[in-house]
Amino acid sequence: MLTSLYIKNYALIDELKVQFNSGLTIITGETGAGKSILLGGLSLVLGKRADLSQVKNTDEKCIIEAMFDIANYNLKSLFKSLDLDYDVQTIIRREILPSGKSRAFINDTPVNLESLAALSNYLIDIHSQHQTQQVTQDDYQFQVIDALAENESNLNDFAKELVEYKTIQKSLEELKLSKSELIKEYDYNLFLSKELNEIDLENINLEDLEAHYEELNNVEEIGEKLSSAKAILSAEDIGITDQLNSVKQELIKIADYGNAYDSLKERILSVGIELDDVLIELDNLQDNLSSDPQELDRVNSKLQVINNLFQKHSVSDIEELVVIKNDLRLKINNTESLDETISLAEKNVLKQEEKLNKIALEIHKNRKRVIPVFVSKLETILSDLGMPNAKFKIELNQIDHFTSNGKDDLQFLFMANKGSNFNPLKKSASGGELSRIMLAIKSILAEYIQLPSIMFDEIDTGVSGEISNKMGDIMKQMSSKMQVFTITHLPQIAAKGNSHFKVFKTDVDDITHTQLKKLNEEERIVEIAQMLGGIDITDSAMAHAKQLLN
Repeated sequence: MLTSLYIKNYALIDELKVQFNSGLTIITGETGAGKSILLGGLSLVLGKRADLSQVKNTDEKCIIEAMFDIANYNLKSLFKSLDLDYDVQTIIRREILPSGKSRAFINDTPVNLESLAALSNYLIDIHSQHQTQQVTQDDYQFQVIDALAENESNLNDFAKELVEYKTIQKSLEELKLSKSELIKEYDYNLFLSKELNEIDLENINLEDLEAHYEELNNVEEIGEKLSSAKAILSAEDIGITDQLNSVKQELIKIADYGNAYDSLKERILSVGIELDDVLIELDNLQDNLSSDPQELDRVNSKLQVINNLFQKHSVSDIEELVVIKNDLRLKINNTESLDETISLAEKNVLKQEEKLNKIALEIHKNRKRVIPVFVSKLETILSDLGMPNAKFKIELNQIDHFTSNGKDDLQFLFMANKGSNFNPLKKSASGGELSRIMLAIKSILAEYIQLPSIMFDEIDTGVSGEISNKMGDIMKQMSSKMQVFTITHLPQIAAKGNSHFKVFKTDVDDITHTQLKKLNEEERIVEIAQMLGGIDITDSAMAHAKQLLN
């Protein structure tokens, strides 16, 4: 409930601070006294967009602060989702700066307007002529019936399962779409895969293969060079081997004359041994060297295949080709097993549909059960509110697709007079009738769920006599379970309040100011007497006012 409201530098208000209690709070005042200003300030706290033109003194900031007791509202989870500190005494503050920018705070934590609106929906409901149209909207009608049907738990379960259903259904659609694309690519992928599989990529050493090709392709030149090298090394008298032996003999003769000579001799001996090994290797290579045109063609063809694959797949090494080969195999396997995957996904969709249908049926049964009770209560209240011939028919039909509300189509049909036909509520009820219908619905809802504080903004317009008295009784009854505010011009309703505030204007130094005052018992009698008979209060008006209050 709203426990206090502070307004500074807003419209015609310099500074105002007021405390509110539970029960029925009455707000009265002459037309133009500033009741709409009060509602405007409260709307800013609830998330309405701010405007610098609303600030009284644009050199100073405007502050509007409201405190709510939210102990009975079960809002801890909402605060957690909004990343806010929970406090039973929650304070909401709006500031409009001289620059025109506005700021919002919940328990001193800065918030955006979306977060503010998300919370304020649970705190206070300003019921105006515009808001009355809400009763004609499908979502609100479902909310009303579901509140009476106690469908909250079922609807939460349904919402979770519906999210899962849409997820797996989307996956199925994507699978089916990808199937048509994959089938188009399947033959081509199969062809590419076959090309890559025909060559044993995993066991190819490209460097060795290219070296083998160079050897086969240059047999004659290699043979000539090997023979030439052997001749240089082993030619008699002039070959390197004979020359080295001569050097060796000379060094042997002086080896005993010092370590340096002996070391040099040993090095020459080592060179000689190495040259002997080189000659043996040259002989072996020459013996094993042979021309093989067929092997040359085979190696050349293999290299051409590899280079063509490099060019086709825009890669430069064997490892990249292996990766492509594996990717192609995976795509082919996925395509070949896609029918099985789609079949499994279709089964999952059907399984999820069964879950949803089961919950939707339970929701439907609960709705069907409470509709006759709701219609009976609604028509009884409307009869008391001067609509004795008003009749409601609420049609609830199951449909073949899922919506956020289940699998139902809901229509509120209304007939205001005898002999008329039932028509959709939005087409058949006048503005005044909709106001009474909304009041009746809110009074019924108050019996079933914890409603936020509600402020009725001149809901009694165009009503008088016994009907206004009945309206007052309904609001009084509602206030036993929730906080109710009503802005009224009718003394019959004003007299039923637990507390009474008056909005009025004063002129100070040729400047008009709006003020709000809580009336004591005597002031309240005078106010109601003036509502009955005008500014010039008569004894009979005073007596009537006391009678109404008693």
